[in-house]
Formats: sequence, C-alpha cells, structure tokens
Amino acid sequence: MTFKFINPEHLGPPSGFSNGVLTESGAKWLFIAGQIAGDAEQRIVSDDFVEQFDRALANVVAVVEAAGGSAAQIARLTIYVTSKAEYRNRTRELGDRYRAHMGKHFPAMALVEVKGLLDDRAKVEIEGIAAL
Repeated sequence: MTFKFINPEHLGPPSGFSNGVLTESGAKWLFIAGQIAGDAEQRIVSDDFVEQFDRALANVVAVVEAAGGSAAQIARLTIYVTSKAEYRNRTRELGDRYRAHMGKHFPAMALVEVKGLLDDRAKVEIEGIAAL
C-alpha cells in the first residue's frame, strides 16, 4: 500500500501529522477501536501520561500487525486525552515514544481533549484507520 501525503502549502507546514492521506483504490481497511494503556489483563499499566500514551499507541500498532500490516500503513489516528495541557507540556517525551512505534510516518491525526474515558484511570485513548 502506498500513501500520498496531502499538505497544501496554504495551510502551512504540519508538525507531526499530515493534513490528508490518499491511498490507492482496492485497499482493505482496518478500523482500530480506541486503545488505552491496558495490558493482557486489561489493567492500566501506569498512571503516568507518557507511559499511557506509549502503551496505547503500542496497542494500536499491535492490532495492525495482528491483521498483517505495519505501522506505516496507518492512515489516520485520533488521540483522546484528558489533559491537553499535560499533552503540550510533555510533547518532547511523547514525540520520542511516537517515533519508537511509528518512525517518521505521520498519518492524518486529530487530538481531542475529553472530560473522561471509560476506564477512570485512563488518560489517553487512541483509535485509528489503517489501509492494508
């Protein structure tokens, strides 16, 4: 699967995401349910924001790999956080964790601050779409 990243000049250069991702037709689409920082027993692995982000993203990539794909085939991510301020304050650490899972692949992304997530301890939930 090949992607063409669409970043119109008049929108300015995106930082850490792409404005649009165009795929060739005939792809199989994988819709990835929201993943939190749960382990095999569905327990939150840490109360730390960055650790939760890392595990949630690892869980997203694990779903893609289980379907026969790779992180480079993720076309869209939506990241839900309970604290936009904590996300902004820790972007360097988050970027390191992101690149550990995704390399320099930056799909279309959105960040949404929410009041809470289904698991009361969860601070981050990530869902996505992959083209396999």
